[in-house]
Amino acid sequence: MNADRTLLTDSMWAELSPLLPGQAGCVGVTAKNTRGFVEAVLWLGRTGVGWRDLPPHLGQWHRVYVRFSRWRDTGVWEQVTALLIRHKRQLPHPRQQQVQVDSTSIRVHEHGTGAEKKTANKA
Repeated sequence: MNADRTLLTDSMWAELSPLLPGQAGCVGVTAKNTRGFVEAVLWLGRTGVGWRDLPPHLGQWHRVYVRFSRWRDTGVWEQVTALLIRHKRQLPHPRQQQVQVDSTSIRVHEHGTGAEKKTANKA
């Protein structure tokens, strides 16, 4: 996994992973890329974006949502949260990104154009 994109340190993951379902030897399917899934959920929490806005490199939003819901219902996230709070100071800060929003990415209402400009009287 690319170190620039991770939110968990290797030592935190080593402590966290035994708490998670989907390990070899557990009943049911052994999960693939559990760390990537946890990273995706942490990214969603840090950025505050909706499920459907999850970037493709972090996984398919619906699969992440379904798995998140299962873990929520079984209390896994309570354990994860407790551990992360203990290690709060070890979490790296996300890189700042600049976003430019203009009319090519945000549509204006059809009546939102052509209004008179308010300018100060110049005498």
